[in-house]
Amino acid sequence: MSAAQNESRKRGKKRYVSGGQQGKRWKGCRELEVGMQGILITCNMNERKCTAEAFNLLNEYADQLFGPEKFQDNKGSSSSEEEEAEEDIEVALKKEVAQLKSSGGKQERRFQALESGANNVIFIKTLNLEPDKLVHHILSDLHTTKKKKSRVILRMLPVTGTCKAFQEDMLKYLTTFLEPWFKTPNSATYQIAFKARNSSHNKREEIIKSIAGLVGKLNPKNKVDLTNPELTIIVEVIKAVCCVSVARDYTLFRKYNVQEVVKEDAPKPDPAKTKSEQNAAEQKDEQNGGEAEKEEEKKKAEDEEKTDVQIREEVKKSEDGGE
Repeated sequence: MSAAQNESRKRGKKRYVSGGQQGKRWKGCRELEVGMQGILITCNMNERKCTAEAFNLLNEYADQLFGPEKFQDNKGSSSSEEEEAEEDIEVALKKEVAQLKSSGGKQERRFQALESGANNVIFIKTLNLEPDKLVHHILSDLHTTKKKKSRVILRMLPVTGTCKAFQEDMLKYLTTFLEPWFKTPNSATYQIAFKARNSSHNKREEIIKSIAGLVGKLNPKNKVDLTNPELTIIVEVIKAVCCVSVARDYTLFRKYNVQEVVKEDAPKPDPAKTKSEQNAAEQKDEQNGGEAEKEEEKKKAEDEEKTDVQIREEVKKSEDGGE
């Protein structure tokens, strides 16, 4: 093998292995950072397919809420991001880079796939739209229609605020962030959904207790409800970034799980019917018990009558023998 071929082979290896950083799946892909808004999407092993599904799903419903996104390609013709999302993810990313270069790097798309910093979790950065409103709209439609629209996406969690993942930073940020929902005169029943990935310096119990104390200070009328809360404070920590949002219908939409929300709800027992069935059963037991008592009394009476007949016969025989 020539020296030129060896050098070419080394360059080829460097393209695929750079310092052992396996997390860099796509060249030029940025990571989740403080100050961003978007959507955290969890999946089961297949992140590449999850990203493609996410683009399709988000664009479908974003078009309904905010209208289709239009941009100019290199030939000057108009196309939509949804068409791009249907292509292979690498082709889509290459096309996006080309479009950014042609526009001087000033154009940003409304959905951008970034590295989240955790396995089986992707982060879709959003631009000029409300991620909580979009995710709620998606789950509401899936819950109503029961139509399955994804295979590998598990949960879709809106991220409407981010801060550094240290307890003092989180509480300082949440003091202002939670005001629209919980500060007097506003109040609500709530629960806190906390999860930390690739972060060991935050203890779940301490964080939840601190946030609950903060919500109580904003308005004493705010009450914890772990069964059916009006609002759920979602806190997702990934490495050094804390992602937060306040979600509605978190329990109804199965913790924002797109696989579970399309399943048919288990029928709830009718209290009136249940009570009626219980009363009927009790009446039946009473009737059965009454009939048993009657049978026992009848049998007792027959035995007594037989005994009386036997006694009379014995008395009569005794009298006859005496004569």
